[in-house]
Amino acid sequence: MPISLAVLEQIIREAGDIAMRHFKNLDNVEVIKKSPRDLVTEADVAVEAFLKQALAKAYPQYGFWGEESGQSDDQFNRWVVDPIDGTHSFAKGQYFWSISIALEIAGELVAGSVYAPALDDLYIAAKGKGATKNGKAISVSSEKSLDASMIATGFACLRSYLVENNLKRFCRIAEKTTGQRRFGSAAMDLCLVADGQVDAFWEQELNLYDVAAGALIAKEAGGTVTDFKGNEGVFPKQILVTNGGIFDQILLLM
Repeated sequence: MPISLAVLEQIIREAGDIAMRHFKNLDNVEVIKKSPRDLVTEADVAVEAFLKQALAKAYPQYGFWGEESGQSDDQFNRWVVDPIDGTHSFAKGQYFWSISIALEIAGELVAGSVYAPALDDLYIAAKGKGATKNGKAISVSSEKSLDASMIATGFACLRSYLVENNLKRFCRIAEKTTGQRRFGSAAMDLCLVADGQVDAFWEQELNLYDVAAGALIAKEAGGTVTDFKGNEGVFPKQILVTNGGIFDQILLLM
């Protein structure tokens, strides 16, 4: 194991404290539009600055890729970070947003953590070691029927005004399932699959920092991680994560 999960937990919890100080004072938090439908707040910037410094101090051998500050020189072995995944939810005072940190070594995800400070839920995993939520082992659901499944998705594609979007796919799958959710944080959505709270999640037009940690957590909890054609691996532009039991059924609707 190239890092200590205890150190990773300490760092992400400290980042959560910074985020929560801003969250409790939203009236005074600056919100900037990166594009007409894409926001960044001063909390995103502050959390990422802390993570960049703290991770470099603890593990100077790794590079860094953050949503707000971009990529450092070393990208072969790197931290992949989303300081606040679900910025719209954060800015509206909703609780469903998270901090996501993953460690990628030579293209392979080896450790990851997703922390939802407003909920105080911490997910963490290491390759081959399983996944936990708040210190307890978690696993995907045992549901085998798509008709009885709870599914989640998102619409990052609509922020970019893409013609090839998720609306028709959502309608096809929604008609075949018993419950549908759109929470607003892909990192957390993946953790909900890992924890058995939803049976599948898919989305398109994401970035690696949105899904890296959550995908590892879901896989270590027993889930499947593929693109829309069933190819195994983390494909942010087309990611489908399931409990395994409904994988073949939902794949037919992709």
